[in-house]
Amino acid sequence: MAERLESGATTGRQRIRFVMATPHEYGPHLQQRFDPLITGVGPVEAAASTAAMLAVAAERGALPDLVVSIGSAGSRTLPLGSVWQVANVTWRDMDASRIGFARGVVPFADFGAELTLATPLDWPVARLSTGADIVGGEDYAGIDADMVDMETYAIVRACQRFRVPVLGLRGISDGPGELDAIGGWTAMLNVLDERLAAVVDRLG
Repeated sequence: MAERLESGATTGRQRIRFVMATPHEYGPHLQQRFDPLITGVGPVEAAASTAAMLAVAAERGALPDLVVSIGSAGSRTLPLGSVWQVANVTWRDMDASRIGFARGVVPFADFGAELTLATPLDWPVARLSTGADIVGGEDYAGIDADMVDMETYAIVRACQRFRVPVLGLRGISDGPGELDAIGGWTAMLNVLDERLAAVVDRLG
């Protein structure tokens, strides 16, 4: 196991901060490795919490060198229990096409629909879509990405304001078939806790 990463501590010469949506995903294996910022669920909570954390860190002259967005994701194509490094992320809720912008593009912004993440690990990568909805069943057919979550795009945008790179690590908790109860999401979280922890050790 890698050295435990306390909040604001460094590993080697890097200061790393882990960000998660909910304590449901923070199992005993991850608890041995780091203390995360828990943002709350969804893009608004993730953006607000991450930006507030970074603003305080900037005031103290202690911005992290890397933020790690870590947790679960859904996918209809990737195997349950598999863990992926996020290559890029889009925002599936953003649709200003009625006024001439491509779906996913934030109007009048100086960046495109797809945000690229840091991929420093020798680990498989996949494309991610962030949105405020829990995706299930045939809803996947309308999403151009390998997996879905509810926070990473917002975390990346908050970090870009402070010029802090983001690594995304997501484990597949659900996707095949319809997701119609919370148990369909939580059933795999213990498995993902151990597998995500093994990937976190590579940061050491």
